[in-house]
Amino acid sequence: MGVSEEWRDIKYAETFEEELRGLERRRKADSNCKVADLEGILKHLYIMDGADWGGRGDVQDTIMAATIAAYERFIAQWKAEK
Repeated sequence: MGVSEEWRDIKYAETFEEELRGLERRRKADSNCKVADLEGILKHLYIMDGADWGGRGDVQDTIMAATIAAYERFIAQWKAEK
């Protein structure tokens, strides 16, 4: 991987971990937060990701991909606890 690509991996990892921490804080702090709520947000993220007709650019594409991946993982782990 070239240096020009390294920033994407760094940004992806930072965003992914940040989102996971935020989702965990929300789950602990908000007893009304349910899997269905997060699935609704994830559905919206999918729509936003597909609605990139104007072109977000590399940074926002990387952030979107990491955010979606974090929601997918968090939801899957939460469901696995049940």
